[in-house]
Amino acid sequence: QVQLVESGGGLVQAGGSLRLSCAASGRTFISYHVGWFRQAPGKEREFVAAISWSGGSTYYADSVSGRFTISRDNAKNTVFLQMNSLKPEDPAVYYCAARYYRGSYSYDQEGDYGSWGQGTQVTVSS
Repeated sequence: QVQLVESGGGLVQAGGSLRLSCAASGRTFISYHVGWFRQAPGKEREFVAAISWSGGSTYYADSVSGRFTISRDNAKNTVFLQMNSLKPEDPAVYYCAARYYRGSYSYDQEGDYGSWGQGTQVTVSS
């Protein structure tokens, strides 16, 4: 398994931007698909974005499409989530998750990911 650590969360005004990072250690990160999920208080964890092991494919939830961008730097074992035009409905704990690239999987299903970080809090003030 790969170990994941998120960073970059914080407080930002509505309309502002944040960049989250997900740093991996323990295994060769290039062998893993990575997803970002978020969980707001009182709500279930939901899919935000995902990127394939090579970076060649990216996927987004409708709620963030056009505002968030997922990318990865495999040389630095890091995946990023650039969040622009943040809205009052975006605050949550954001988690990154990784899944070994072999086999089929559903990028938006948290049960298909085997490794998870501890999460980073994102707060948006209006």
